Amino acid sequence: MSIDTLALAIGQIAQNDGDHQTGIPRLTFHRRSVKTEPMPCIYGLGLAVVTQGGKQVVLGGQVINYGPGQSLLTTVDLPVVAHVTRADLAKPFLGMLLTLDERALVQWAAEMDLPPLPRDQTPRAISLSPLEAPMLDALIRLVQLLKEPQLIANLAPLIQQEIMVRLLSGPHGPYLRHLLSAGSPSHQIAQAAAWLKQNFIHDVLMDDLAARVHMSPSTFRLHFRNLTGMSPVQYQKQLRLQEARQLMLNQALDAGSTAARVGYESASQFSRDYSRLFGEPPQRDIKRMRHLSDGGGVASLQTGVRPPPGRQDRF
Repeated sequence: MSIDTLALAIGQIAQNDGDHQTGIPRLTFHRRSVKTEPMPCIYGLGLAVVTQGGKQVVLGGQVINYGPGQSLLTTVDLPVVAHVTRADLAKPFLGMLLTLDERALVQWAAEMDLPPLPRDQTPRAISLSPLEAPMLDALIRLVQLLKEPQLIANLAPLIQQEIMVRLLSGPHGPYLRHLLSAGSPSHQIAQAAAWLKQNFIHDVLMDDLAARVHMSPSTFRLHFRNLTGMSPVQYQKQLRLQEARQLMLNQALDAGSTAARVGYESASQFSRDYSRLFGEPPQRDIKRMRHLSDGGGVASLQTGVRPPPGRQDRF
């Protein structure tokens, strides 16, 4: 079995550009026939695999390029900038995303006999690793199970459990376990990020958020930036702006109404922040995005992963 086997299986199902739900819970396929523009988006807890083409993800000052045979694990909801860097009609970009169940991961981590975490290892919210042969085999079996829909309910959970066990024991394992270890700084920051994701429209004192996760303000800011690549205030701002973009695209709201909906008191400040993140003022950006999605270009509104709160997309 090879990465080409996995690409072929995905391509047989994802025959058109876009993001494809499958009959297996938490598993999606993604296809693009052209390169896409950099898109601010949010990556949640999940394992992404490129089987054909290439992808770039930028988190703060960290630039990650990955392609066939590599897997990308994200452990905390992360505002990133992502785009497809290699794709054409003859050889489109093909990828898959398996979102992960944190409760199941915690259970398996508690039951497994895993070595202690290295004390000198820096926690990461995002990690890139070559696909090891056993993991590749498990992913191929999961995808090929779609050909036997009558067996999905019984076999898919077993293969997904195998994938989680292999993640915990493989190269991604230490970073994943940092997140799952109750009381660890990574776990506390993940809790803070999750709270911000659900409450980003409200003004909040970051010192109060630090107290919520039982950290001093200075320690909280340090660990938050180390894990997510940005400050808590920057994180909240990106959540607000990405939600604003979705509201204007999907509900045809004007910039002033949208600014208030996502927690801005000043429409002019909202417009300035929006332009910094997306490169253009709100009205011009939304017009361009609608043109692209209506067929004026192939760049997708879903070149990233999950606009908040709760909508799921990654590629």
